[in-house]
Amino acid sequence: MTAGANHRDGWATSTSRSLLAGARSEQPAAWVRLVNLYAPLVAAWCRRLGVAEQDIADLLQDVFAAVARSLGRFRKESPEDTFRGWLATITRNKARDYHRRRADQPAAAGGTEATQRLAQVLDPEATQADAELADEVEMSAVLQRALSQIRGEFQERTWQAFWSVVVEGRAAADVAAAMNMQAGAVRVCKSRVLMRLRRELGDVPE
Repeated sequence: MTAGANHRDGWATSTSRSLLAGARSEQPAAWVRLVNLYAPLVAAWCRRLGVAEQDIADLLQDVFAAVARSLGRFRKESPEDTFRGWLATITRNKARDYHRRRADQPAAAGGTEATQRLAQVLDPEATQADAELADEVEMSAVLQRALSQIRGEFQERTWQAFWSVVVEGRAAADVAAAMNMQAGAVRVCKSRVLMRLRRELGDVPE
């Protein structure tokens, strides 16, 4: 095994630390990864919450500025406490502020439209089915970005075992036979990649 391979599967390396821990300690690389991972999802939420396309960039700045200020207070104390859920709450609050500002501008064109959008934001249950479907699509995109970001940290054999079991849905015993591995080793590969993925998504308690 090469030195590079040892590094790619080295779980004590800085790359396997919690993404949120890195962002909290103001590591620029961790913050860039966090924004790259979640900014498209936040932008999609903004569109669904009725934010005008030309205003999305400004609202993204507001959202992530709030994240930077409050990240030290976010804690995953139960399975229901996810970073994505916390981020969604911040986004909804910023979207409400945005619509209220627009509604308070009586001379602005589209004021009535802004008021209607605010009503939709304040009553999210009105389109709950559509929202749940959109969440599935958006979360799939987040997972794809997260997988892409961590892919280079693993040996090909480790990644293939994980992919075969988790993505392709094959039994660990079948994958082990095909790859000339022990079934237990396949399960270890799966667990390692999943744990790293959860760290990248900010879902591992610290």
